[in-house]
Amino acid sequence: MIRPRPLRLDEKGFLMPAILSFIIAMGILSGAVLEVILTNFNTVGNNLDSQKAFNIAEAGVNYYLWHLSHNGADFKDGQSTPATPDPTLGYGPYVHTYINADGATEGTYTLWINPQGNGSTVATVRSIGQAKGSNITRTVSAQLGAPSFASYGVVSDSALWFGNNESSDGPVHSNQGIRMDGSSDAEVSSANVSYTPTNAIGGCANSNCSHDGVWCDPSVTAPVNCNSRNKLDWKFNPPAATVDFNAVSSSLCTMKKVAFGDDSHTSALVGGPNPCSQTPTTRTAAYIPQYSSSGSFSVSKGYLIKLNSNGTYDLSLVNSEDDRLTPYTSALGTSTISTSPYVGKTGIPIPPSGVIFAEDNVWVLSAPNFHGRVTIASGRLANSNSTNIVIAGPLKYSTKNGSDAIGLVAEDSVYIAPYAPTTFPYEIDGALLAENGNVQFGENGTNNNPASYRRNSSSCGPGWINSNQNFIFYGSAAMRQTWTWSWLVGRQGQSCGNAVYDPTYSNAGATGWYITGFEYSTTQYDYNLQYAPPPSYPVTSGYNVLSWREVLTKP
Repeated sequence: MIRPRPLRLDEKGFLMPAILSFIIAMGILSGAVLEVILTNFNTVGNNLDSQKAFNIAEAGVNYYLWHLSHNGADFKDGQSTPATPDPTLGYGPYVHTYINADGATEGTYTLWINPQGNGSTVATVRSIGQAKGSNITRTVSAQLGAPSFASYGVVSDSALWFGNNESSDGPVHSNQGIRMDGSSDAEVSSANVSYTPTNAIGGCANSNCSHDGVWCDPSVTAPVNCNSRNKLDWKFNPPAATVDFNAVSSSLCTMKKVAFGDDSHTSALVGGPNPCSQTPTTRTAAYIPQYSSSGSFSVSKGYLIKLNSNGTYDLSLVNSEDDRLTPYTSALGTSTISTSPYVGKTGIPIPPSGVIFAEDNVWVLSAPNFHGRVTIASGRLANSNSTNIVIAGPLKYSTKNGSDAIGLVAEDSVYIAPYAPTTFPYEIDGALLAENGNVQFGENGTNNNPASYRRNSSSCGPGWINSNQNFIFYGSAAMRQTWTWSWLVGRQGQSCGNAVYDPTYSNAGATGWYITGFEYSTTQYDYNLQYAPPPSYPVTSGYNVLSWREVLTKP
């Protein structure tokens, strides 16, 4: 039987350090494993907090998207401070507690709102999210903007017809339908899959033929061939959304309140009862009262606004109008307006809001061009009379880079007066909007003759048929009813007043027509208006997210 040999004392001394080394090694290893586990726990926790912070930051952007859709002019989150925005971030900081669907507080988001200015509907919203109990933040920056009526080159509540010698520039939309025989360079949309146009706007003689919401006549082969042209930008099936012209009424009310609020002498009316039904006689730089508080309404009475190149305007009374007298200084019977206690009559500064609201008809022109951003609104919101805006001469920007803008918003129509063109090329720059009427050359005058303007007979206004007598329109046109720069008012032997006969002009298979207005015209959309319309210009829908990105606050 073999017995184990007992350890010597020196062997026992060797084993003890080995055991201790093993214990120490295992301790170090366990500590390292524990450190890794704790680090992973912290990383997972931080990632969770980071994702929560990101989600909360997104919630902040969504909140302000909702806020602007309900109050598109508020860039201070419903507050009055700060008075001066941060030059980089804008107004803020505005801190909100984020509460989840279960009513539990998840964290906070801090908002900075930086409006683009110059009447733009675009604002940059920066939202900084932070989860509860964490110092981790995530930042989201988004551009929010609302499309306006100036988002279109031409938009109408009625049917449109572009002839084969006409072209459209920029987006075109009709709530009825469009016959597009001319060229187009952007989306052409209709709110109907199909419609039945009348003969006057390109339909059948008996007005019983149905067409696609956007169509062209197959017989038109030049300058654009209907059969082979690109139709990918035509949107009608499915139809486009309807553009709500009824919303302009509330927009006019909003602009009137903006004008009241621009001056301390009328600002109290904004918070009073029915502010848009108020008709004060107080005149300020932003608010122009009725021509007369007594007497009946007249389409030939109102105010002449001359926009100056230094960002001011001159104002005078219009007492009468006769389009057979040219230039406008003769056609319009004007008189000097009395100096208001609160504002002069020449060199009147454009108000801070950029909005001028007139409680009567307005005639407008620039001399020779205008530098600044302004919207001129015309309406009698307190009674049933509807006012017009008449362009009485050239109306031009000094620049075409977005820094200048002219908006004309009429309760009824926007007309080009027959006496307005004095030299060629004749140019109008601006966003024109007729809530209930037309944007056109001339007016639906006596005997329902669209070219007679405001004469005492059915005689037609002048026409310009030479290629060097070109009319240039640069901007946007929106109307409830008719849009046109020219009229065909008779065939050979059917002369009409000052209309001019062009033996070469062809239409509907017939050659030789009397024309009033501009036979040669160029209509160009001002793309600067797309998301930077004139101040307080009516919008067509709520705010949308135009761009989105995360801002990396750490490398």
